[in-house]
Amino acid sequence: MCNPEGTAWLCMVALCSKMPVKKLEPQLWPVGMVLEGSSEALCPPPSLELRPSCNKSQPSPPLGSSSQPHDGVFPEDKEPVKYGELIVLGHNGSLANGDKGRRRSRLALYKRPKANGVKPDVIHNVSTPLVSKALSNKSQHSISYTLSRSHSVIVEYTHDTNTDMFQIGRSTESMIDFVVTDTAGSSSGQGGGAAGEGGGGGQSAQSTISRYACRIMCERSAPYTARIYAAGFDSSKNIFLGERAAKWRTSDGLMDGLTTNGVLVMHPAGEFVSEPAPGVWREISVCGNVFALRETRSAQQRGKLVENESNTLQDGSLIDLCGATLLWRTPAGLRHTPTLKQLESLRQELNAARPQCPVGFNTLAFPSLAQREIVDKKQPWVYVNCGHVHGYHNWGYRKEKGPAGPGGTAPASTGERECPMCRRVGPYVPLWLGCEGGLYLDAGPPTHAFCPCGHVCSEKTVVGWSQIPLPHGTHAFHAACPFCGTWLTGEQGHIKLIFQGPVD
Repeated sequence: MCNPEGTAWLCMVALCSKMPVKKLEPQLWPVGMVLEGSSEALCPPPSLELRPSCNKSQPSPPLGSSSQPHDGVFPEDKEPVKYGELIVLGHNGSLANGDKGRRRSRLALYKRPKANGVKPDVIHNVSTPLVSKALSNKSQHSISYTLSRSHSVIVEYTHDTNTDMFQIGRSTESMIDFVVTDTAGSSSGQGGGAAGEGGGGGQSAQSTISRYACRIMCERSAPYTARIYAAGFDSSKNIFLGERAAKWRTSDGLMDGLTTNGVLVMHPAGEFVSEPAPGVWREISVCGNVFALRETRSAQQRGKLVENESNTLQDGSLIDLCGATLLWRTPAGLRHTPTLKQLESLRQELNAARPQCPVGFNTLAFPSLAQREIVDKKQPWVYVNCGHVHGYHNWGYRKEKGPAGPGGTAPASTGERECPMCRRVGPYVPLWLGCEGGLYLDAGPPTHAFCPCGHVCSEKTVVGWSQIPLPHGTHAFHAACPFCGTWLTGEQGHIKLIFQGPVD
């Protein structure tokens, strides 16, 4: 039975070709587990047709970004169909060096001129020396599972005219639609909520994001359902899971597996806009199945299958790639968020109220949205433990006992200040308006700020994000500011701003 040239094997293939083929949805393969050491795992049928025979995959159209032309449009208004948008947390509207091509902080996924989706077609059991030959066909998408030095399983994929595929990863090769790199940690001394390995600063010597991290498949017809899968196809249109990768055979002869650092997804527990509440972080497999988290990020033992959850993305779904976290927003959800023009209008309204420093009585003003990371002399500052807004002043440091100095006192090393209005001690930071509208939960007035970074947005937005634990490192979770990635501090993680109006 295991010899692909034997008579018994030919009989089986002939018999299987006459059997009715069970139609399988590519996004959710059956996952009844079979141990690899069992006879079923060691001596499976050499090939299994997963779908009725169809044309082999044609060369895919070039993978482009949201700026490419589209002819998949609504006939009544000729507008391109938008599936949704991906927003990288921690960048506040653009990358530090600017958005360039496929390397950007936000990407809209549109219906492609021609479908480039793929679906599983045929599964082959081959000896490992034959794998390189089987993978040499660069026009054929495939996933290779290495079970042992002498045994591999290759699943061929064929063209799917009903879906569009978008790939995400660290690689800059052309098949990657959205190039994502590790999100740097904050400069506040706290680790970035979306950063990779390590603590303070969040800088990692080596990226923990996979070159071909994941792929999203969008249905080309309404309701344009988007599903996420771990791993993306490389330049040879192959996904390769080596011998040490977590993988397993299912009860019906199919295969599934996990990537090294995993792709985690958290769907919101309710409506992301109306009732924001965090769900449970899960891991998505190569075939789109949902599992509980592994003991550590890269452990070889998979978590338990979660059968009542799916890989379908919802408005507010979070995707963590172990180094960067992405937010999925649907077109319907984005209609509740402020545009850049609306954010500018809110900024002008804040400045028109002429807030003043309660001590220096100088008028304060939020800088333009284009001016980031450069503190303006009129910029408002806040004591994050009480919310009192001031202009900048270089006094108020809390004196504490220290080991140095003849008087036995020294300024606090944390740089904390004492608010002159209420005497509460805490960080004193400049206020910045959140510039990434897609991270807002509504278009409400910017009345609150995250602690301790000072990013300003609506009350609903700070309350919602303060409840969401974001992955950090291999097994830690922390709530973080979505605009900069700084870990939140204090009892609530946010504060209501108290402005002093003009005295005249």
